[in-house]
Amino acid sequence: MFEKILPFTRKRHVVGLKCAFTGHRPQNLPFRFDETDERCLRLKAELRKLIVQMIEQKNVTHFISGMALGIDTYAAEMVLDLKTDFPFITLECALPCETQAAKWSERYRNRYFKIVEQCDKETLLQTHYTPDCMQKRNRYMVEHADFVLAVWDGSPGGTGMTVNYAHFLNKVVWTLNPNTFSICFE
Repeated sequence: MFEKILPFTRKRHVVGLKCAFTGHRPQNLPFRFDETDERCLRLKAELRKLIVQMIEQKNVTHFISGMALGIDTYAAEMVLDLKTDFPFITLECALPCETQAAKWSERYRNRYFKIVEQCDKETLLQTHYTPDCMQKRNRYMVEHADFVLAVWDGSPGGTGMTVNYAHFLNKVVWTLNPNTFSICFE
């Protein structure tokens, strides 16, 4: 594992709890890649409210994004935006491998690299892709978090495995259903 800790400038250091994000890729969301869809806008608003609630009520100051397309990206952008109101929060990008975004469209690659450039900590789990590198990234995030904030509809897959692993490790899991917008606190 390789870590790059970026310098903090004009930030008061607050030690708090940590939250990892997990969630569906766009193709598995009801609105797919259309971020102008009303359902996407509502989902983003609900996700933002939960992030603010974690900061204000649960003393979460460090957020970890796995930087996948979809929820990971939305959440990372929200944390960066929320630094205006909460300058003490930090964003860690947990990258499964150097080539994570290599096959993405230019638009999504640019978005990815902009987030990575602005994050406070970049953790590269391994240099080269392997079939299990995404799972290793997910396990790293859960193991280094106090909370897991999942955008998940209950279907099997990587998000489900991450939620199950969080339960196995007795982590607190907040789940936002992307279809019904219901929230479950476990």
